[in-house]
Amino acid sequence: MTESLSATEPALAATSAYLVESLPELWFGLVVATFGVYLLLDGFDFGVGVLFAEADETDRRQFLAAFGPLWKANEVWLVLFGTVLFAGFPAAYAAILGRYYLAVFALLLALGLRGLGSKFRGERDDERWVRFWDRCFVVGSAAAPFLLGAFAASWALGEPSVIAVVPLLAGAATVALVTALGAAFLCVKLESPIRDRLVRRGRAATAGYVALGTVTLVASVIRYPALRSEIQSVPMGGLCIGTIACAGIAVAAATGNRYRWFAVATAGLAVAFAAFIGVLLYPAIDPATGTTIADAVAAPLSLNLTTGFAVVFLPLIGSYFVVLYSLFDDPASDSGQYQHG
Repeated sequence: MTESLSATEPALAATSAYLVESLPELWFGLVVATFGVYLLLDGFDFGVGVLFAEADETDRRQFLAAFGPLWKANEVWLVLFGTVLFAGFPAAYAAILGRYYLAVFALLLALGLRGLGSKFRGERDDERWVRFWDRCFVVGSAAAPFLLGAFAASWALGEPSVIAVVPLLAGAATVALVTALGAAFLCVKLESPIRDRLVRRGRAATAGYVALGTVTLVASVIRYPALRSEIQSVPMGGLCIGTIACAGIAVAAATGNRYRWFAVATAGLAVAFAAFIGVLLYPAIDPATGTTIADAVAAPLSLNLTTGFAVVFLPLIGSYFVVLYSLFDDPASDSGQYQHG
């Protein structure tokens, strides 16, 4: 009997304890990381769509050629963000998506509108047809990051609705951020006189993001006094300094025609944005209900098994994106022959 009990001890341990004590916190970090990667990669897609509004037909064909091979793959990270949140914190997933259901549904509609616009514009040569779908593409590209930023801010601040001052400010700041990302990406991918115009738009968007981000933080301190200590904490101060530094590097690099550094610096802004969300959330996973990471984390057996799958598949997904971006690293053709398929 003693030997039988001894044999079952490892199995019981696997169901009652996590593989490592900090596994719930690691999954929280993974949730924030997947959100950040999505904001970064699909962010430049959104930015291309926003800049699409003031481009002529020749430039628009080049824009589509530049990001066409990449943008559908980038949306994998939105699915991955939802999957990681569900796998690690199922109760929080249900509560968060239930609370912000309309905002999430509107985000999905905006993503669909963007996809339809880029697909259908080339199906007919009629000018009114093309103009209509171009507008759909621009509206979807601007609305999606606005809703994403408003959702993220509402979630992190515990605001029950995205229709509030601070989330709306965060949404506007996110639109400015993705515009800077899109301008930097196009500067890297295109070799044409349009770069001068993109540099101007990128610098203005970078400055706008810093300004709107500052206003958002100030409004958060005023609107949410309970969060004042967190907003004024050392990590938040470091992120603010890092954001200003990345913005300065981005503007200087764009002015000096160092386009890859421009892209790297604007990517740093997106990473800092995600880090802001993580710092505001921790140690909660759903501040609106006061639910902490420990309260909402999945049971040990479930999380341990899911961690095994994550260890295998996340490196594969990351490797796929490394290969994808390496294959399409060259500048896009000025002919703009690529069409979404």
